[in-house]
Amino acid sequence: MVEFQQSLDTNTMNAHFSRTDATNLENDNLQISQEIQMTKELEKEALPVHVTDRIFFVDLANKQQTTIPLHILELENLEELHLEKNLIESIPGDIHHLKKVKVLYLNMNSIRDICEQLGELKSLQSLDLSSNPLSYSSLHIISKLRALRQLRLYDVNLDEFPVEICKCLHHVELLGLSGNNLRYLPKEIVNLRKLKEIYLQKNRFESFPLELCHLPNLEIIDLEQNLVSFIPEEIVSLTNLVKLFLAFNNLLSITDKLHHCQRLTVLDLSNNLLRRLPRSFKQLTEMNELGLSGNNLEKFPHQICHWKSLCLVYLKNTGLQMLPSSFARLTCIKILDLSENFFDEFPKEICAMENLEILSLDDNQICEIPPEVTGLPNLKCLGLTGNRFSVFPEEVFLLESLEKLYLGQDKGIKFTTLPKDISKLQNLKELYLENNCLEYLPSSMGLLSNLEIVDCHNNFLKELPDSICQVQGLQKLFVQNNQLFQLPENLDSLQKLHLVLLDGNPMTDPPVEVCSQGKVAIWEYLREKRNQKAKATKIQAWWRGQMVRKGLGNFAELQKLLKKGKKGKEKGKEKPGKGTKGKK
Repeated sequence: MVEFQQSLDTNTMNAHFSRTDATNLENDNLQISQEIQMTKELEKEALPVHVTDRIFFVDLANKQQTTIPLHILELENLEELHLEKNLIESIPGDIHHLKKVKVLYLNMNSIRDICEQLGELKSLQSLDLSSNPLSYSSLHIISKLRALRQLRLYDVNLDEFPVEICKCLHHVELLGLSGNNLRYLPKEIVNLRKLKEIYLQKNRFESFPLELCHLPNLEIIDLEQNLVSFIPEEIVSLTNLVKLFLAFNNLLSITDKLHHCQRLTVLDLSNNLLRRLPRSFKQLTEMNELGLSGNNLEKFPHQICHWKSLCLVYLKNTGLQMLPSSFARLTCIKILDLSENFFDEFPKEICAMENLEILSLDDNQICEIPPEVTGLPNLKCLGLTGNRFSVFPEEVFLLESLEKLYLGQDKGIKFTTLPKDISKLQNLKELYLENNCLEYLPSSMGLLSNLEIVDCHNNFLKELPDSICQVQGLQKLFVQNNQLFQLPENLDSLQKLHLVLLDGNPMTDPPVEVCSQGKVAIWEYLREKRNQKAKATKIQAWWRGQMVRKGLGNFAELQKLLKKGKKGKEKGKEKPGKGTKGKK
């Protein structure tokens, strides 16, 4: 997994399919920020906030601070200080009073120069100065922090990494340099013998830094989004390597020596220029995650069928037309992305993968789903958008564990109806049916008690079923560009519904001008409409009672009398017209 850092490192291996689950798994930055928070929480638990009158932990992140408060610099027992996401321009000299501080986060500020006194923090083990306009001339001060184990300098516009740091910081285990302009690493980096993790994403490396091959303790190397064209054979010396990220480079081939890295569990080679994998790769039996998306493969890489521990497989846009029968051996797979390929049949080889939870087959040429999908009892997310179904594939109703279903149809025959059996998917939370020709939604949708998101934009919906008001967990409703002219009168009873998009509908009830003001205005309109209706009902009931009490007959007879009276008045109005005409 990529280093937990603020919006710099993206993990292609853990990114979900762009079409299938844009809200959850395509957003890499969201996952990283959640992991950062988890890490901080663990650190908080390890360091008590108060012990008698001593303070060990202070969090002033994102507080619009322009300086480090003086009273903070007087906390001699402070061990962890968070000042990220502020407006701090300089580090005061009094920082040296924090003799016991071990963790210091100053990332995402406006700091230019590092003061000499920072080098006096002999207990400091973790320093983050990322996303600051640091002057290169002051970086040498970091080399005085001999106890440092984690150094993060993401996005600080580095053209080269200071040699002094490499010579002096012998205890560094994590080095974060992503988002800079580095083309090479200094040869002195081999002095960082304890280095376990290095993050070099989004730099300008044209070749794999050979110096890394002399760091035998390396476990994680991240070189994503560079210009690397080959991997040196010397990588064989990295026997402790566990995770290797090389997505979005210019790799034409992979050295077959990589199979000597027997501890390798995660390999991301997505979006390169690969045509095949070395045969020796079948010996990487500890592999857990593989990313090959965006490579135009000549054929399916059979080597991976030997990786029985494989859990996450990304083969999006690789030119595949079918899976080999041996693929069925991989029963541990939980996430499988086969989107944007050329499958004209639903691959039956995956129908026995009882651990599969997320399956993306978007943008293929599939026409039907086999009944064997019942062999996927744990499938929670299914992406079938952009295929060639002639009718709605009702076999999906056999997947009772399904929580997310994607069946938008940008191409092929559009669905005109949604079967009422959709109610069989009692665990369904998200339903995506955009770009079809639906005119109505079945009333049985009201039985989907766990439904949270409904996306039916770009259809021909004329109305929404009143039963949708029974789905009390509904949070988002997307119905843009349909033929709706009114909303269910009790839609505002859905207390969790916080987003309703109605653009591109000929709305009259509520009118377009109300809908354009958003949910609050729509809800107010619906309440007022109900109030007016209730008042009218009360008046009608009162009038009816009065007429009956006065002995004028029952209500039905009174209605007949009123109608006769109206007709008589209309005839009376016509007679004067005729008389006038005669006088003329």
